[in-house]
Amino acid sequence: MDTAEKQEALDRRYMRMAAIWSENSYCRRRKVGALIVKDKMIISDGYNGTPSGFENVCEDEDNVTKPYVLHDEANAISKIARSNNSSDGATLYVTASPCIECAKLIIQAGIKRVVYSEHYRLEDGIDLMRRAGIEIIFIHI
Repeated sequence: MDTAEKQEALDRRYMRMAAIWSENSYCRRRKVGALIVKDKMIISDGYNGTPSGFENVCEDEDNVTKPYVLHDEANAISKIARSNNSSDGATLYVTASPCIECAKLIIQAGIKRVVYSEHYRLEDGIDLMRRAGIEIIFIHI
């Protein structure tokens, strides 16, 4: 197995792990998960949900997502900020392609690769990350 094949095998494995992690979300409409990996170590994780200390209900009575629900990428990057780790040069594995707001956080966090498995309805996040020189990889799992 050459280096590219090994990397693809790792990417697929981490994507499956991000998908499993998404199951922790209390959101009914959509469950999304993320892992941040650096030097073959998971240094952070996240899933979409309400801020710490809030009720674990993501949608209102009309099934509309509450405006303060955090995306999985934002949760994973926030955890990095509270740790001794650095996401500089890391890879983000995320089950859905990042929105424009999360793309800005990803760029600022120094993440250099983003691997995702589902297309978000908008591509502006992907376009922005490409413009910033981030390697973008789609893997269907």
